[in-house]
Amino acid sequence: MKITNLQVIPLAFPDPPLLNSFGVHAPFALRTLVKITVDEGLTGVGETAGGEQMVRTLEGARGHLIGEDPYQLNRIRLKIGNPRTYGPIEMACLDIVGKATGRPVCDLLGGAVRDRVPFSAYLFYKLADANGRGAVTTAEAMLDEAKEFVRRYGFKSLKVKGGVYPPEVDIRALRLMREHFGAAYELRVDPNCAWSAETSIRVCRALMDLDMEYVEDPTESMVGMARVRQTTGMLLATNHWRGNSEQIPAAVAAGAVDVVLSDVHYWGGLTGCIRLAEVCQTFGLGVGMHSNSHLGVSLAAMVHVAAVIPNLLHNCDTHYPWLEEDIIAGPGFCFAEGSLAVPTGPGLGVELDEARVERYADYYRNRAPRARDDSSEMMKRDPRWLPLRPRW
Repeated sequence: MKITNLQVIPLAFPDPPLLNSFGVHAPFALRTLVKITVDEGLTGVGETAGGEQMVRTLEGARGHLIGEDPYQLNRIRLKIGNPRTYGPIEMACLDIVGKATGRPVCDLLGGAVRDRVPFSAYLFYKLADANGRGAVTTAEAMLDEAKEFVRRYGFKSLKVKGGVYPPEVDIRALRLMREHFGAAYELRVDPNCAWSAETSIRVCRALMDLDMEYVEDPTESMVGMARVRQTTGMLLATNHWRGNSEQIPAAVAAGAVDVVLSDVHYWGGLTGCIRLAEVCQTFGLGVGMHSNSHLGVSLAAMVHVAAVIPNLLHNCDTHYPWLEEDIIAGPGFCFAEGSLAVPTGPGLGVELDEARVERYADYYRNRAPRARDDSSEMMKRDPRWLPLRPRW
């Protein structure tokens, strides 16, 4: 089996005005779809984050792929080099191999250790949107959003995207959630490093009686994270290493982190996430899974790899409930009791709806900017919003 073609398709799809400490999500999220075809007529698909720059990078990989065997992933990984470039290519190759063998991707990765993968509600402060959904700008509104996510999807883990308003708003929101949902629900918060180390210590102390699952990236530096961890004893998580496993020994030595959030797009594909989990197990670190705005191809890959990692014990993050319409055929993924069943079809177990793919490709060509800048979007939507990158 030999690879005969690589097709790179940039997509832009509607994204609601979700708030984080960098600004508000732009009206369109950018993703890049990869299709790899082999001489036996099979096509595999992969997906990754990014727009124009990622398209150029993936187009540049074409010469390294043509003629290669999609089974030979180690050879392809060494030829590609960059973990972010390799991720969607591996995803598509595994999809092909699964289709060729009639086995789901999780079987190719060693076999699932769980039939369903649990996820966390990803809760955002937000502006009012064009679909008539109101703004979420207070702790009380955040509680209402959490209630709706639990009602619709059954999530048992609740994550607040913090750092948008003064920390007291996040503290109050989490307190309201603990009071309403009780001890059976896990709580986590991610301010995207918007807090200073001093503020992080103050916030973590204020949250100690809530039995938080963890606080994710409260402050920017590893030194600051270590100060927060050692001063408060709060469990801390990170996704900011973005594929740099060399930071793990230093973080362990500093006592800076307890949980590392993997990502099939940044850590070198599905097999990269498995390697990361094995390293984390060596150092006694927990493993979870990061998310940004994504489509169903990525979600399928996330579910497959989450199913096979024994020590992935923290519920995965996902933006999928915020998605208006997916590019995969059928009704899309349906959460039940906060979890998704592992796809059992060959490969990733999803097929594309080509009409939707073309619609989002048209959005990219004609309606959306080629790069995404959430801070600029904040300025366009509400010039009073200052500072754009708060440092509490």
